[in-house]
Amino acid sequence: MATRHFLTLLDLTPDELDKVIQRAIELKAMRARGEVYEPMKSRVLGMIFEKSSTRTRVSFEAGMSQFGGSAIFLSPRDTQLGRGEPIEDSARVISRMLDIIMVRTFDHGQLERFAEYSQVPVINALTDDYHPCQLLADIQTYVEHRGSIRGKTVAWIGDGNNMCNSYINAARQFGFELRIACPEGFEPDAGLMAANADRVQLLRSPQEAVSGAHLVVTDVWASMGQEEEQAARMQAFAGFQVSPALMNGAAEDALFMHCLPAHRGEEISEDMLEDSRSVVFDEAENRLHAQKALMEFLLFGHR
Repeated sequence: MATRHFLTLLDLTPDELDKVIQRAIELKAMRARGEVYEPMKSRVLGMIFEKSSTRTRVSFEAGMSQFGGSAIFLSPRDTQLGRGEPIEDSARVISRMLDIIMVRTFDHGQLERFAEYSQVPVINALTDDYHPCQLLADIQTYVEHRGSIRGKTVAWIGDGNNMCNSYINAARQFGFELRIACPEGFEPDAGLMAANADRVQLLRSPQEAVSGAHLVVTDVWASMGQEEEQAARMQAFAGFQVSPALMNGAAEDALFMHCLPAHRGEEISEDMLEDSRSVVFDEAENRLHAQKALMEFLLFGHR
């Protein structure tokens, strides 16, 4: 059987994604009951980090441990990747020693090259273009609180970044309408927008985007590597803050999500995370369960 990778949400079919979400919910319930489930004894996950992380490292490493396996953390200081070894050579060697690999890096093209030469499944744990693992957790969280997201309306407020690009793919794969409100010059990938014009709408008004929406999502205004743009972005994104007042324009049962870390007083108001409509900390926890379901699927298929 051909090796399956997870570089974007489009690498799995809509049916496969739905089953991964349902499996994540099952695995979460099993853990809550204290059930020991260790399908990955003697299996090893390689975790390659060029970008630092809290939730990504903890969730993958803890998930592999809970599955009875182990994980190896590799930073640029720990590998020849950081000393100029060709990605193709590193992928050939590392994948002969590991069972599954996650990569958190800047350049999506480098991730694609690594996966091309890997003998084992490769997971995108974030690139500058996409963050599909976060979308698994987000959709799982919505399903747990409100049921299927198919046919619903989602509002993305803020930068057209890797999370926004992944929400466009999610709209396609999970069947919802997406409204994106961002300042001029900060739009998501134009090709993605064109390919999904039937389900994605670009707006300049956050109020218009959230009107009647069932889910409202945002992210930091300056992502990792954009720190030098912070001041300019603060000015450009003024008026794009998500607050309880903005949420009041959404559907009565609307939820709010943020992939964290959040900058209170910038993309969200000081009190937004504590609002009753916020499910941000459930969303953060679900990185663990969704990624466990994903790793299980990539190594063993559906269970």
